[in-house]
Amino acid sequence: MSLPWKVILCSAALSGCTGIPDGTQPVTGFELDRYLGQWYEIARLDHSFEEGLHCVTASYSLRDDGGVKVINRGYHREDQAWDEAEGRAYFIDEQDVGRLKVSFFGPFYGGYNILALDDDYQWALVSGPNRDYLWILSRSPDMDSETEKRLRQRAAELDFPTDELIDVEHGDACPER
Repeated sequence: MSLPWKVILCSAALSGCTGIPDGTQPVTGFELDRYLGQWYEIARLDHSFEEGLHCVTASYSLRDDGGVKVINRGYHREDQAWDEAEGRAYFIDEQDVGRLKVSFFGPFYGGYNILALDDDYQWALVSGPNRDYLWILSRSPDMDSETEKRLRQRAAELDFPTDELIDVEHGDACPER
């Protein structure tokens, strides 16, 4: 199943699920302009709409309606093909709070909660509406091992199942597009 259909199914399952995991807080003092651009997925809790994907990136840009255009891309080695999904995101609370709702299909939205973000916007810890969804993101395809270790530790402190995180390969695993 290609990425867009997986995202559609997941979006339908998450319909109305724009919450935030109990006991977590989104970052404050958030600046969208600094967050825009490309991010590399370093690790994630696996789920059906990204199953088997490596070389995963998320690109964020402004939409004309004030929202955020989201383009997720990943390479499926088994199929030897790139998958891509385009969505949109909007703030749930104030625009200086790292809490958005994202949709890849119609009116169905899921939570996108930035739980940790460095001062230079070089890495982020992001969750969905519950502890089934977690991503460690970086501006580069390689993250310093100490930084990744700290983010995994922080996620564990927040009761995410960090033993289930999978590493996302980049570099030589990624063919030219």
